[in-house]
Amino acid sequence: MPTPADIRFTNTDLDQISDATGRIVVFVEMDGRMDASARKINSLTRKAVEKLTASEAFEKLGTGEQMSISYPAGVAADAISVVKLGRRPSVADARKAGAAIAKAQGGQDLLVLAGNHPRAADIALGLALRGYHFDTHKTGDKPAPTKIRFMVTDPETTAKAAGPMAAIAEGVFFTRDLINEPANVLTTDDFAARLAAMQDLGLDVEILEEADLVRLGMRTLLAVGKGSDSPSKVVVMSWNGGKAGDAPFALVGKGVVFDTGGISIKPAAGMEEMTMDMGGAGVVAGVMRTLALRKAKANVVGVVGLVENMPSGSATRPGDVVRSMKGDTVEIINTDAEGRLVLADVLWYTQDRFKPSGMIDLATLTGAVLVALGHENAGVFSNNDALCNQFLKAAEAEGEGAWRLPLAESYDALIKSRIADVKNVGGRYAGSITAAQFLQRFVKDDMPWCHLDIAGVAHVTSDTAFAPAGATGWGVMALNRLIADQYEG
Repeated sequence: MPTPADIRFTNTDLDQISDATGRIVVFVEMDGRMDASARKINSLTRKAVEKLTASEAFEKLGTGEQMSISYPAGVAADAISVVKLGRRPSVADARKAGAAIAKAQGGQDLLVLAGNHPRAADIALGLALRGYHFDTHKTGDKPAPTKIRFMVTDPETTAKAAGPMAAIAEGVFFTRDLINEPANVLTTDDFAARLAAMQDLGLDVEILEEADLVRLGMRTLLAVGKGSDSPSKVVVMSWNGGKAGDAPFALVGKGVVFDTGGISIKPAAGMEEMTMDMGGAGVVAGVMRTLALRKAKANVVGVVGLVENMPSGSATRPGDVVRSMKGDTVEIINTDAEGRLVLADVLWYTQDRFKPSGMIDLATLTGAVLVALGHENAGVFSNNDALCNQFLKAAEAEGEGAWRLPLAESYDALIKSRIADVKNVGGRYAGSITAAQFLQRFVKDDMPWCHLDIAGVAHVTSDTAFAPAGATGWGVMALNRLIADQYEG
């Protein structure tokens, strides 16, 4: 599986620069000023850096963007990246600079001359995130791992700052790998096994099998997987890094490893992308991995429902009525609105068993949120302004787009059933809101809760700032930040 680049931090030694191979990276301020390392490169290359920074093309570069000098004289390196970045950039601009370096890398070893730049660790994170690739199922020789070295004034301090960020990168990569995997590989069994393997990191992992789910009364979740040969499961991951006895914060994820729509079958065009319908569970898994790797001082439980939605003679039919674990009856109008059925039982189970201090669920839940917000923002719904604002602040700090949408009792009329307590779809209008209203029925009145509809941000068809086309890992950084800011003492 792809892993983040191994980035090393060493003392700045200007005498070593001329012999470095691959690609050298220097930083130049917005007005063209250079630090000592850039001046050294400029001198070695007969003022090539100075000539480039004086050009109209460099002047037009945005913050964090780079230009290359190919086969420069005076150094062994094949190329030099000149990155336009101020001394005190925002976190976002520093990470953008790292991503620009990664895109220019081209399989070469890197020597990044960061000197005493205060955002060196963030530059390294951006580089690591954008260096992701998913070639697990491609045949032929794989490119050899590249060596990436940052020369900095204080390697120990920079490495200390970069350590938690490396844990974030690994969590993001884990999420991306899960979402990118084809459904014949990432079955419910395989998914559960990958989560169980995180016990080696110190997580407590428990797998509830179908017999356990029947005993618990998780009938809405089980209804989704009835048509599949893959067994439905619930996986509980617990990280107990906080005070003993303190209530955990809970993350809940939808893990539909493949979604045909069931009997309400989807059109064939584009159905192959439904391998990403376990994106919510993938994000929860990535966050739990990050927390374990950085030894977070918080109690957090991650609970994911793993199912496959397939049509067969045993599949749930439109019109069936199923009783949830809570006890509410649900008329299933459309079997392609299955994620909310999974979450209904998992949300109730999580509250009933763990009595969490707060709870956030994530799901690639509706196409309607994509129509409303595109690929730029996840839809955020909440019954608690404080928790919602804390999450939105964390998402903004990490550059992960999120936008709050409303909840209101008036929308409940759209999901009122003639023969049951509620139906699982509400028609064409306000589809993301009625889905959230459905979920809210399974959240206790005193439970601070957010629902994140990530259908538009979990998986994209073109490159983003920090990821190639495919899985983005959206949400790992924001939720990690939320937990660090609000739940770690």
